[in-house]
Amino acid sequence: MITSLLVANRGEIACRVFRTCRELGIATVAVYSDADADALHVREADTAVRLPGSAPGETYLRGDLVVKAAQAAGADAVHPGYGFLSENAGFARAVQDAGLTWIGPPPEAIEAMASKTRAKELMGLAPLGEVTEADLPVLVKAAAGGGGRGMRVVRDMADLAGALAAARAEAASAFGDGEVFVEPYIEGGRHVEVQVMADAYGTVWTLGTRDCTLQRRHQKVIEESPAPGLPPELLAELHDRAVRAARVTEYRGAGTVEFLVADGRAHFLEMNTRLQVEHPVTEAVFGVDLVALQIQVAEGHALAKEPPPARGHAVEARLYAEDPAAGWAPQTGTLHRLNVPGVPDLPDLPDVPGVPGVPGVRLDTGYTDGDTIGVHYDAMLAKVIAYAPTRTEAVRKLAGALERATVHGPVTNRDLLVRSLRHPEFTGARMDTGFYDRYAAALAAAAPDPHAPLAAALADAHGRSRFGGWRNLRSRPHLKRYRTEADAAEHEVRYDHTRDGLTAEGVRVLAVTPTHVELEVDGVRRRFTVTRYGDRVHVTTARGDTALAALPLLPEPAARRAPGSLLAPMPGTVVRVAEGLAEGVSVTAGQPLVWLEAMKMEHRVCAPASGTLTALHAAPGRQVEVGALLAVVQATSSEPAAVPEESV
Repeated sequence: MITSLLVANRGEIACRVFRTCRELGIATVAVYSDADADALHVREADTAVRLPGSAPGETYLRGDLVVKAAQAAGADAVHPGYGFLSENAGFARAVQDAGLTWIGPPPEAIEAMASKTRAKELMGLAPLGEVTEADLPVLVKAAAGGGGRGMRVVRDMADLAGALAAARAEAASAFGDGEVFVEPYIEGGRHVEVQVMADAYGTVWTLGTRDCTLQRRHQKVIEESPAPGLPPELLAELHDRAVRAARVTEYRGAGTVEFLVADGRAHFLEMNTRLQVEHPVTEAVFGVDLVALQIQVAEGHALAKEPPPARGHAVEARLYAEDPAAGWAPQTGTLHRLNVPGVPDLPDLPDVPGVPGVPGVRLDTGYTDGDTIGVHYDAMLAKVIAYAPTRTEAVRKLAGALERATVHGPVTNRDLLVRSLRHPEFTGARMDTGFYDRYAAALAAAAPDPHAPLAAALADAHGRSRFGGWRNLRSRPHLKRYRTEADAAEHEVRYDHTRDGLTAEGVRVLAVTPTHVELEVDGVRRRFTVTRYGDRVHVTTARGDTALAALPLLPEPAARRAPGSLLAPMPGTVVRVAEGLAEGVSVTAGQPLVWLEAMKMEHRVCAPASGTLTALHAAPGRQVEVGALLAVVQATSSEPAAVPEESV
């Protein structure tokens, strides 16, 4: 019997596993890097053990240190979570060799399926050998791990070598394994997967399907269960092939078999030998706790002969600290406030152990108010899951919960999620994997509330003694300046203080406090909640949030930079510079010069124009802050400027 369990992971998944452990009466142990010393998963654990360092390669990817941590803390079991070492057979063996219970499949099953190249061979398939022009487009893919890391689409042979190098580097950093392979890239399909759960006595459950088609940079954004609109014969094929994958590897525990469905056919992609990020949608539909089932199987218990019946529909959205309008660039800083309101309860919802929140809405996160979002790990802040009897109801509920959520801090993809859930291709279940290629620009377009700056100014002005009460003689109105974060536009706001209170042109001011403003705009009554964090202001309505920066009345002189300066678009680590790059060499417009790693993804910084490199400040291993000067390119006089940065 397991009495104490260490989670070999961090953040949201560690907190998720701890919740189930508390329900089961199991003591919990966290491991943490120096960057995570004050993280939520550390605060929630009964015991925590430090892994010295901050980078994944010196902390969460060090299986030897994790095993020693489990022994030092007196744990008798290890749960790997997802990512990091979760699909590392060597780590699973090390856990077992130390006399600890491994909450996962046998190491032999991990070896068979965790490497995508070997998994395809086991399923009667094979990756491409030597790639030719006729094979394009192709997908370069990490053999280990997942989550979109170590993946590149190649449409031109000239890009293949660079894509292979970048994928190897990213995979090695994220999973400790730089093996990659190449397979045909199928466009216009849907990403559909089957959840399996197996015990040691020959029972294999298939717990329905999940649709994970909406992805950016090959990372899932919105997932749902069941996958909508699949014909019965295709569903039967998916379930049969998933069971085959489990039986051929003598699988035990939770796993996911992934397919790309195109032209009515299911193409096997891989089997993930771990719990998936999107497991909550399956839990909601089947009324189970997958983590509890993992522990039950690891303790040697048998599953029931048949899984519980499915009912209803669940949809999950991943809330990322990233700017979709800036190439999905990850964002860092303080998360001041995170709150997702509940919605009206629905009757007879699954009662899932370990799942907090109002029935029908669930929030899984590894952050709480005041936490810092750093550069070392994944940009996901939280998962928001909605359940309802039908798909239409679940989608509407999730969009509404996200829209009304309070997310104060770095830029997030919240608005894009809401718009995606309401897009006709998604509501009509007509989406494919090219959804964001087609619509990302429109879905990420800035749409700040035009009255947010006025609401912020009125709230700030309320009760300030400098006004000395209302004015009998009319004078010039008061002035405040703000910049909206979404589009970097600057706004001048004018208002006055009269015997009737605060007034502004074009609207009727109904009520003002330091935190709430009520305006009548074109006959419509609108309420604004105003929250300040230093010079940063969040103005929230029922339709979302507008972040503002308070500006001085007189604009400050702009910092001077040499023309052609390449600035770090985000905080991160320089992982490499272009081969042969040095002061005095010639570069061409769009040529990648510097690669940064932030939040486990690589981002390349490219030459803004053709010309000569006159300064190089970037060096591998250097930590840089956003806006740091990396290099300077002196452009040839006739060369037009190009886009200087691209995330890959």
